[in-house]
Amino acid sequence: MNLTEGPATHLARSESALSPRSAPHGGASHAPQAPYPALPPDHTQAILETTKEVGAVLKASGRPFALVGSVAAYAHGIPVRLQHDTDFALLREDAECVTESLRERGVRIIEPPEDWLVKARAGGEKIDLIFSLAGRPVTPELLARAQILPVDSVHMPVLAPTDLMACRLLALSEHHCDFSPLLPVARGLRERIDWARVRDDTVGVPMAEAFLYLLELLDVLPRRSGTSRS
Repeated sequence: MNLTEGPATHLARSESALSPRSAPHGGASHAPQAPYPALPPDHTQAILETTKEVGAVLKASGRPFALVGSVAAYAHGIPVRLQHDTDFALLREDAECVTESLRERGVRIIEPPEDWLVKARAGGEKIDLIFSLAGRPVTPELLARAQILPVDSVHMPVLAPTDLMACRLLALSEHHCDFSPLLPVARGLRERIDWARVRDDTVGVPMAEAFLYLLELLDVLPRRSGTSRS
């Protein structure tokens, strides 16, 4: 259900399904139970449903926002598997208004120890409301560059391809440097990305520069002078 049309059936859905189940016929279960079940191999549709419904609430709030992360890549047409959560960027000063709107629609707000985001849960799905992307504050200019794209049947602002790639590269570090999720995004969006601006935004970031060099070796990007195969 679209949240603008009536009660938040999906968002207010009880999360009791996430708790360990009782044994049949009321008997006690002695098998150890995990607090949450493992995600199914393809969790895409459940995350998309939550994205659409939360996006409808954010649109109704009138505050600027943009879909970011893997779901943003999906909205841009990249066939990624959605597994963990849905992420929205918004201005820090709008956090209280937005979270109150979500509470009214049955979303459970979680205050994490980090000061750059608010976490939430709806219908068992995880939601991140982010004020800082890769250590840089979300700005009105960043949100103004977002593109209106459909996420299934709901249109919403989605982080622009250049900003999406720059933010993903800036998040890389020695402790988090898996390039495999970024390669299909780079290949799929390469003609829509301003790579010169990506290079400017990520200059001096070793993992980002290494990934851009890899793209040259793979002929995803034109090779700059002095770049050659070893």
